[in-house]
Amino acid sequence: MNKHSILFIGLDTHKEFNEVAYIEEHRGAQPVHLGRIPSSKVAVQKLVRQFESKYPGATLHFVYEAGPCGYWIYRLITSLGHCCYVVAPSLIPKKPGEKIKTDKRDSLKLAKLLKSEDLTPIYVPEPEDEAVRDLSRAREVAMKDLKDAKYQLKALLLRNNINYKGTANWSQKHLRWLTELVLPHPAQHIVLQEFLHTITERISRLERLDNELTHHVHQWRYYPVVKAIQAMRGVRLLVATGVVAELGDLSRFDHPRKLMSYLGLVPSEHSSGGKRHIGAITKCGNGRARRLLVEGAHTYRYAANISTDMQKRQEGLPKDIIDIAWKAQLRLCKRYKKMIAKGKHYNLVVTAIAREMIAYIWAIAKEVVLTPVNTKLRLARVPA
Repeated sequence: MNKHSILFIGLDTHKEFNEVAYIEEHRGAQPVHLGRIPSSKVAVQKLVRQFESKYPGATLHFVYEAGPCGYWIYRLITSLGHCCYVVAPSLIPKKPGEKIKTDKRDSLKLAKLLKSEDLTPIYVPEPEDEAVRDLSRAREVAMKDLKDAKYQLKALLLRNNINYKGTANWSQKHLRWLTELVLPHPAQHIVLQEFLHTITERISRLERLDNELTHHVHQWRYYPVVKAIQAMRGVRLLVATGVVAELGDLSRFDHPRKLMSYLGLVPSEHSSGGKRHIGAITKCGNGRARRLLVEGAHTYRYAANISTDMQKRQEGLPKDIIDIAWKAQLRLCKRYKKMIAKGKHYNLVVTAIAREMIAYIWAIAKEVVLTPVNTKLRLARVPA
C-alpha cells in the first residue's frame, strides 16, 4: 500500500458491539469486512492501533451513522488525531432494490460511500455544548410534564362538573381553591390529592431546572451569542439558549439561506418540465429549534417598539447588534402586517417571520467573536 494513501473505515455502531469494514483508496479496490469489536473505548483504541500498524503512514477516515449511542466514538477517534465523520441515516443513499439489511452490509456500504464522497457529515457539538443542550431539553420536558399533569386534573374536574369561578388558572388563589375541594367519593378525592401532589412536585422540578440552566448558561462559551441574540424581539433567555444549543456554531453557515434550509423553514418544491409546484415547508433538520423560532415569531404581530424588558436585555451590547435587532423588528412587524392584510393564513405568516428571524440571528452571531476550540486538546470523556 502507498505510504500516503487513504483508508476509509465504516463502523456500524450498536450498544454492545461495532461492525467494522474498510476499503482502500486505489481504483478497483473492494471493501473488506474486518469483523465485530466490542463497543468500548479500549476496543476502539485497539482498532485504531491495528490500522496504524498495518498501514503505516496512511490517512484514516472513519464514518458511522448518528444514533442513540451518541458521539463518543467521534470524540475518541478525533482526539487520537484521525478523521471521523458522523452521517444522518436519512441522508444515506439507498437503492430501491435493496431488500436485505445486515450489520455487515451496513458497514461495507458506509466505507464505499465515504470513498465515493456520497455522504454528507453532520455537525457534532462539543461535549460542553451537548451538556447545555441536554439541560435545555430537560427543562422543556419538565414543562411538558407539568402541563400534562394540569390537563389531567382539569379533566377530572370537568367530568365532575366542577368549575372555577375565578379569572386566573393556576394562580395562588386557584391552588388554594383546589386544596379546599372535596369530591363526593373518597376514591375520587384520593385521585385529586395525587394530582395536586404531582403538580406541586413538577413545579419544584421546573424551578430547579430553571435555576440550573441560568447558572450554566452564564458559564457557557456560547453565552456571548446567547446574550447578543436576546436583543431580538421574541428571543429571551430560554429561546436564545435553546436555539444556540441546538444549532451550535452558526458561523459554519456561509449564508443565512443555508441555515433556513437546515431548519426546514424553506418551502418544498416539485417541478418538472413546464410545471412548478411550491408546497409546504420541508420541516427537515432540527425540529426543536424551528419550533422555538415559530414561538418567538408570534410577538411580531404587534407594532415595533422597544419595551423596558428588551431595553434591559440590550444593555451592554455593541451598537451594531442593537441596530441589527431594531432593523429586524421594523422589517418583520411590517411584513407581518402586510401578509395578514393580503389574507394569508396566520400559520403561514408566522412561519415566514420565523424564517427571516433566523437570518437576523445569524447576522448577530457573526458579530460575536468566540475563542475557537482546540480539538487536539479535547478529552474523550467516555467509559472504558
